Amino acid sequence: MNRKPRLLIADSHRFVADACKRMLESEFEVVDVVVDGRALMKSALQLMPDGAILEVTLPQLTGIDAGRRLEKKLPSLKLMFLTANSGVNAVAEAFRSGASAYMLKQSGAEELMAVVRRVMRGESYLSPLIARETIDYFLRTSTPERPDREITTRQAEVLQLLTEGSSMKEVAATLGISISTVALHKYNMMKKLGIESNAELIQYALHGSSPR
Repeated sequence: MNRKPRLLIADSHRFVADACKRMLESEFEVVDVVVDGRALMKSALQLMPDGAILEVTLPQLTGIDAGRRLEKKLPSLKLMFLTANSGVNAVAEAFRSGASAYMLKQSGAEELMAVVRRVMRGESYLSPLIARETIDYFLRTSTPERPDREITTRQAEVLQLLTEGSSMKEVAATLGISISTVALHKYNMMKKLGIESNAELIQYALHGSSPR
C-alpha cells in the first residue's frame, strides 16, 4: 500500500493553517503546522516532508526567503504558496525561489486539493486569477539587484525582524547574537545599500528598493 504524501503547512494565521490541515488530511499526512518562517525551516529540515504549503508573508523569515533556502537544502521538496498576495512581483519571486504552485486564498477547497494532487505528481500550477503572460513577461524582463548591493542572509533576517517592530535587543535574542552584532549588521546594510535613515531601510525591506 502506497504511503500518503507528507505535507508541512506554514501560515501566520493558525486558523487558516488548521483549516488547510483538516481539508487535506483525508488524502495527505500533515506532519506539522507552523506560523513563522524560522519554524518552517526547522520543521522541514527535521521532518523532511514531500511538500510544503506556505504563505508569502510569514513573520521572522518570509516564505520567499524560506523557500529559497529550502530549495538548496531539500531540492526534492515541493513548495506550494497559498496566499492573498496576487502581486506580480511576489508571484515571480515565489517561482524564482523554487515554487511548484502559487494559489490565492480566495480559491476554494476543491482547488487546493486538486493543486496539491497535481504538484505531488510532479506538475506545476499558477492560479487562473493571475495572468500567466504577465508573470512570464516579468520573469523575462526583471533583473536582480546588483550583486554589490545584495545583503547577506543574516542581514536579511535582522532586517525583517526590525521591520516587524522588534527592538535590537529582541532581534539579538531571537537570532542568538549580541546587540552589538545586530547594530553592526544594520550599519553594514545601510552602508551597502546607500541608505541613510531607518525610513529608507524600511522602504527597502517592504519594496526591495533603495536610493541609487
